[in-house]
Amino acid sequence: MRIVQYGIALVFFMTTVVLSAQMSSQVSTGPIKVEIRETNGKWQLYRGGEPYYINGVGGSTYLDRAVAYGANSVRAWSAADAAKILDEAQEKGLTVLFGLWVGQERQGFDYDDAKSVAAQLEQFREVVKMYKDHPAVLMWGIGNEADLFYKDFKVWNAINDIAKMIHEVDPNHPTMTVTAGLDVAEVQLIKERAPEIDIYGINTYAALIGIDKEIRAYGWEGPYIITEWGPNGHWEVPKTAWGVPVEQSSSEKAAYYQERYEQGIAADPDKCLGSYVFLWGQKQETTSTWYGVFLEDGTETEVVDVLEYEWTGKWPANRSPHIASLKINDGAALDNVYVKPGQTCTVVAAVTDPDGDELKYAWELVPESTDIRSGGDAESRPEAIDIVVKPGAVPGTITFRAPNKVGPYRMFVYSYDGHGNAAAANIPFYIQK
Repeated sequence: MRIVQYGIALVFFMTTVVLSAQMSSQVSTGPIKVEIRETNGKWQLYRGGEPYYINGVGGSTYLDRAVAYGANSVRAWSAADAAKILDEAQEKGLTVLFGLWVGQERQGFDYDDAKSVAAQLEQFREVVKMYKDHPAVLMWGIGNEADLFYKDFKVWNAINDIAKMIHEVDPNHPTMTVTAGLDVAEVQLIKERAPEIDIYGINTYAALIGIDKEIRAYGWEGPYIITEWGPNGHWEVPKTAWGVPVEQSSSEKAAYYQERYEQGIAADPDKCLGSYVFLWGQKQETTSTWYGVFLEDGTETEVVDVLEYEWTGKWPANRSPHIASLKINDGAALDNVYVKPGQTCTVVAAVTDPDGDELKYAWELVPESTDIRSGGDAESRPEAIDIVVKPGAVPGTITFRAPNKVGPYRMFVYSYDGHGNAAAANIPFYIQK
């Protein structure tokens, strides 16, 4: 049954890729050669013979803004919409880290199934042949976090076969594979089983600072890229007494983005070829605001200010609002706030604007998400609860009546400056009898 299901998925995938390619505009300029060079222990990426340092975004939305703020590359995780992304990137002067979504054990792929492994290899051969000459292609990302919750080390052999195939079919672009964080076992397995991999890709969050020392200590001699980075992950933060993670505010995240870029990514010019920030967009993952540097409506947070500064050396002309705290009934998130059903609650958000802009507030109450998945898999967003909010005498202060249903909730606040920027935060609380 597994083989049949995979075969159907493969036909559907290839049909999608072919249709996508047919809709692509004709590329006349041909491939731009990308290579990595090592000189006296220092690694450098070259594109078209010129040094190329990656200031990348993970996500394919808001690309005009990415260019305006100093980004030069886009990460795509799979071949879905590849032609559209490549053409748009080329039009805007961006390159694309072209992802090949390798089957994952946690999602049911069996690396003991020789037919499925062979079919996957041939699927990627066709994709590479189809897109290898597009001038926007920067490199091939073979797999994303294939090491997440896995046991079968043969995945690295399969990744090596894909990388070897790419080297034979496409002499113009290097290969990379991406792991969830950095672990000495994975480094050694990739070295032993996947020697065709040119660049090590690392998805890392709270552990980013110090990666430069770890990757050397673990024995990786080549270059690496930070392929995802951002705030503390939902698995890396304190939890409430009822077991839900406490999210950083947009301002706390901005401080961490700046620290991690300066003390982690930019601090290792000898081996780090650049990075892809996560997420250049918005998604529901644990909450609707955890990883996106934008809100759902495209409003920018303070994190975008930091990225523009790091990529261009200049702060934006108008800065985002800064949120210092968010409390319910004088309790902060780590105070484990409990309220009674129907209780009147007071919420206070301490927000300032560096430009003195008048701030407007929006509030949203949602039940705690129960659709929590692994590895960034799609999650559903909880529906907001209708509540009557009464503004207080001080801006950023409201009262509301708690729902009658017992359980965990989050109150979100969004503070807008009228110039496309906002501060955002949420506080979990629990309704108990």
